[in-house]
Amino acid sequence: MEFLQHKPSEELAQHVETIMFFSGFMPDHEVERVVPTGHAFIIFELDGYTRHTFDNDTLKPNGTFTKVWISGLHRNYLSISAHTDSSMFVIQFKPHGAYPFLHKHMIELAEKIVPAEEVLGDDILHLRDDITSATTPNEKFGLAEQWLKQRYKPELNPSTDLLDIINRLQQEPVSNLNNIIEHFPHSQKHLIDLFKKYLGLTPKYYQRILRFNEIMQRIQHKEKVAWTDIAYSCGYSDQSHFIKEFKHFSGFNPKEFIDQSHNSQSNFFPIDTSG
Repeated sequence: MEFLQHKPSEELAQHVETIMFFSGFMPDHEVERVVPTGHAFIIFELDGYTRHTFDNDTLKPNGTFTKVWISGLHRNYLSISAHTDSSMFVIQFKPHGAYPFLHKHMIELAEKIVPAEEVLGDDILHLRDDITSATTPNEKFGLAEQWLKQRYKPELNPSTDLLDIINRLQQEPVSNLNNIIEHFPHSQKHLIDLFKKYLGLTPKYYQRILRFNEIMQRIQHKEKVAWTDIAYSCGYSDQSHFIKEFKHFSGFNPKEFIDQSHNSQSNFFPIDTSG
């Protein structure tokens, strides 16, 4: 399998986390679970496969996606299809970064996966054709950067006050939430409105996602996990609260997660095998 990550140019780096390309993916499962990371994505399939989403409980298909689609910020995990010998290209925005390129309030895309042309027009389909035809990964990354620069509207950038709040939520303990919000120079309602506009979630919910992802980073590659220590160090009031949150975002309780050896993965986890 070939997997490459491209660091965006300086002009784009304040809004785009990374651009990824992979090919030759050979999963041993047909469905996988994706846990929320607090990012929005533009996703290109380059292999002609039709992708599906599934009901998390019944695993019955509830969505079909081809060519290019946009995934807004999600409040909990998704169940999606995995395909043999697949090839995909992904633009991952920073939590606040998609709006200056999509020109659409992110609350309108929250909890949704939509065909990209509904938001971006046919230009995004032409970009997919060009990326598919490009012969090298660097050419593909260059085409994506060129398109992003053409779409970019600096007048839609978030304010420095909002960026400061986002950075503090990412860096400070969950117990500081109220203090962080109180230091915002405008009303709490205005802050919530800005978060919905740029991220699609409230500050409190965004911090819950951050806290869950901190746990995921802590337990990766560990054979033995002291769950009680992690729960309290991450600010959960008690063990039951921690377990409830972990299952909400991942679909697994902590013991199931470790028993199934998911701790070696990132934010994609197989939930069935085909052999």
